Amino acid sequence: EAAQRPMAAQQAEATATATATATATATATATATATATATTAAQQPAMLNVNVGILGHIDSGKTSLAKCLSTMASTAAFDKSPQSQQRGITLDLGFSSFTMPSPLKEYNAVQFTLVDCPGHASLIRTIIGGAQIMDMMMLVIDIQKGIQTQTAEGIVIGSITTNKLVIALNKIDMIPEAARASAIEKMKARLGRTFASTPFAGCPIIPVCATRPEGNAEAAAGAEGLTEIKRCLLKYVDEQLVSQRKQAVASPFLMAVDHCFPIKGQGTVMTGTILRGTLQVNQTVDIPDLKLQRKVKSIQVFHRPVTSASLGDRCTRTPPLLSALTQNPRDRPQRRSVSGTI
Repeated sequence: EAAQRPMAAQQAEATATATATATATATATATATATATATTAAQQPAMLNVNVGILGHIDSGKTSLAKCLSTMASTAAFDKSPQSQQRGITLDLGFSSFTMPSPLKEYNAVQFTLVDCPGHASLIRTIIGGAQIMDMMMLVIDIQKGIQTQTAEGIVIGSITTNKLVIALNKIDMIPEAARASAIEKMKARLGRTFASTPFAGCPIIPVCATRPEGNAEAAAGAEGLTEIKRCLLKYVDEQLVSQRKQAVASPFLMAVDHCFPIKGQGTVMTGTILRGTLQVNQTVDIPDLKLQRKVKSIQVFHRPVTSASLGDRCTRTPPLLSALTQNPRDRPQRRSVSGTI
């Protein structure tokens, strides 16, 4: 009977069978992929990101301290720009991070993003830009010099944005060991009196040496301070912070962009901190300064690919066709928002 069928009918039946098989295979593959993605997402630990602004007078050791504390660095960390290396000072915001176990049930870990701010008076606008995204502040003070001009400016700026402060009393290794303990106690008492009339009264003051302790006996004397700084920052992570985050996450997306550069094969990459709301892959965002709308191709948080990011997260995203942003640094927009909210 099959031999008597017209050749065209047999070919049509074979094509239909092959199409059905291919469709079933594709459906099964898609289902397996979706299941694997969901499983991976479920296995990923819930992480809370907390931004810590590092402020202080120029040459107090802010960048060195950030380097000692950090386990992960962004492309803009530790004065990597040629201009900063040429002048020997911090000229732009630097971002790095370290992670600790979370004291809260909702999260498995807390990622502290360190925002290294410049200390030079002429860069006050950059300092303010770093202050607006921070949840906590670390004030670095040279134990040999005490409070200086930009130290005071940092206190004023920080008091506007947060009431959570840790003071790092840096460069204790520069004081002879015989006089070190006495010098530390005197500076602690002096700073305690200074901060008594500020919102930061009673804040922890931690002696530290912002130098890697390996093979350096003097640096090892202040290495314990690095661990104590992390403990103090972790104590500031509480339910109130989480509650504020949840309220702001429900708001429309808004992101402050601080760096913009091209990567071959990926297009233009933007890095910044989310000020409110949530960002997802394939979401369309507005760039108000350029009057453009673009779709987000991918998102990374400290080199870790993610499908979404929310308030407080330090992230990198790649919207296509934005090469115009890299032509002139002055033309780089400062805000990105979800379409239709600005």
